[in-house]
Amino acid sequence: MRVTRATTALLSLATLCATACRGDRDHTPPPPETAAKPDVASAPAPTPPAAAGALGNLGPLGSMLADKLDAPGPYDPPRQSKDFDAGKPHWLTLDLGGEIGELAPMSLFGGGALIELHALLQRLDRLAADANVQGLLVRFTDVGLDMATAEEVRGAFHKFKDGGRRKLVCHADTPTNAVYYLMTACDSVGVQPVGEVMIPGPMAMPLHLRGLLDKLGVVPDFVHVGAFKGAAEPLTRTEPSKEMRETLTAVVDQAYLTLQTGIAAGRNMTPETAAQRIDEALFTSEGALAAGLVDSVATYEDFRAQHTGGVPWKQVKLKDSPRGGGFDMEKLQAFLGLVPPKRPTEPHIALVYALGTIIDGRGQGTLGARQQIAGRTLAAAIDNLTDDANVAAILLRVDSGGGSAMASEQIWRALQRAKEKKPIIVSMGGVAASGGYYISCGATKIFALANTLTGSIGVVGGKIAVEGMLEKVGIRTFPIGKGKRAAMWSGMTPWTESERATVLATMEEIYQVFLGRVASGRGKSPEEIHTIAQGRVWTGAAAKERGLVDELGGLTEALAEARKLTGVSAEVPLEVYPPEPTIKDIIEGFDTGPSLIRAAAEQQLVPGLGAALGPAGLAAVHRVLAQLDGLREQPIQTALIWPVLTR
Repeated sequence: MRVTRATTALLSLATLCATACRGDRDHTPPPPETAAKPDVASAPAPTPPAAAGALGNLGPLGSMLADKLDAPGPYDPPRQSKDFDAGKPHWLTLDLGGEIGELAPMSLFGGGALIELHALLQRLDRLAADANVQGLLVRFTDVGLDMATAEEVRGAFHKFKDGGRRKLVCHADTPTNAVYYLMTACDSVGVQPVGEVMIPGPMAMPLHLRGLLDKLGVVPDFVHVGAFKGAAEPLTRTEPSKEMRETLTAVVDQAYLTLQTGIAAGRNMTPETAAQRIDEALFTSEGALAAGLVDSVATYEDFRAQHTGGVPWKQVKLKDSPRGGGFDMEKLQAFLGLVPPKRPTEPHIALVYALGTIIDGRGQGTLGARQQIAGRTLAAAIDNLTDDANVAAILLRVDSGGGSAMASEQIWRALQRAKEKKPIIVSMGGVAASGGYYISCGATKIFALANTLTGSIGVVGGKIAVEGMLEKVGIRTFPIGKGKRAAMWSGMTPWTESERATVLATMEEIYQVFLGRVASGRGKSPEEIHTIAQGRVWTGAAAKERGLVDELGGLTEALAEARKLTGVSAEVPLEVYPPEPTIKDIIEGFDTGPSLIRAAAEQQLVPGLGAALGPAGLAAVHRVLAQLDGLREQPIQTALIWPVLTR
């Protein structure tokens, strides 16, 4: 967790681990534009993501147009067998492609595919409720997810099968760690001819930049409270500390155990044999068949025919089209703000998402709440839900590596006000660490996955001093100020010993507040919490052993607990925050960095710019500015450049 105003760069260990320890992605940090959660909801249709995704993000009208684009063309594969009848026994197929995450960020310009986790879990529940569904075939195409998310989806797969009442079979081209772990829950696993199975096991690879910074003349000046609070180590050290190695080893060990146990149970192997398969790592499709990792080497079409056995089938989408794909006037009116959005009018559960970096102020408002946690915005939403007598409980879904201490406190206080009136249940996703744990620790009950990264109870902050680098290229600065510490927050020079001591004292004070919040929420003393705090990141399994979380489980289990505590039936719909965006949200979402180009286009800054660039040019520049504005909150990739631009 960073100190408000005391830092110009924040490095999140939890985010680093979540990236480096992924089961099925490259082990290098993503580029800045993809470091946040991916953008738009995926659909199994062959429509190019940029087209359907951009339209889908324009609200209900765009969604309707996207549905039309999603209709199969004359050369597309069939979506159902010719004899399909929904009223008779049948099979269903579901294509999954893209990243599996929490919520698709709103974007007027489209973006990468994202499969919303809650939508996927709900879809599986709805399919299982149909008595005519005999089985489901899931096709994986370049699916990305972390091991914690894989745990949740795998649990949903087992729930769908209901002890063998329904069949679940899976097919993929080249499944890797986390995807293959998912597939081991299936009754039959198929892989494409000339495909591969790649299960090398999890790995963390911290990237240390200190050597490069020394050559550039850049001084990373960071201080931290907690021996394990090593988020800044990639900038301040040439190699990981002993504490960092210990933390990363524990994270990797848990991910490995999950993978090994899943393979052993799903493929009817001993744990030792499963470990041997992981050590072998790479298998051709035929080699995977011989090794007992798959049941069939077949094209998707042949695999489908093999398992449906002549029974009619139909391909389903992740989300149902509105009213059968027709024009939804009511939804369009809500988007335009002509009618208020629909909310349950009976006692219900409110599912509140807290996703991304925790920042001060309003951020991008409700629109930005799909990818950032703004203190004022989320606290106001929680207060409104608290005052609504029909909200029986708040289920807070957290996926965050932390951020502002002040904003975390603001949200914590709002949740404590809510807790006085109704239960607060926390469900942790892949990461709920540092500030993400701060906002969670006072809940009535906390759920985490075994592979969730949580804890990191500590404080880190600092700045990047670039004066030496600039001097190497002939740039000199001449600060003129009045006051002993007037240049304290300058991005040019490191802190003096006196300044650093002052910053550290501030951090120590915040750390004590953090310890107090956790101790109060977990029923322990600050001294007890200190022994498991000091910035250390724990897996969900280790956190449960130490009393930092209450139960191991995902969103489904947390929701069941909220319903149990309140007596709210599963038939009552959820209220979800942030809600579907309206045109008001979209307009308000421009009131951050990108508003610069809007002002320029209105000729307030650069006369004639709008005419010179044209609509397409303005859109392109606006997108770049939006990405730049978001870079301020990217904890790893922009730590070197943003202080130069903003301080």
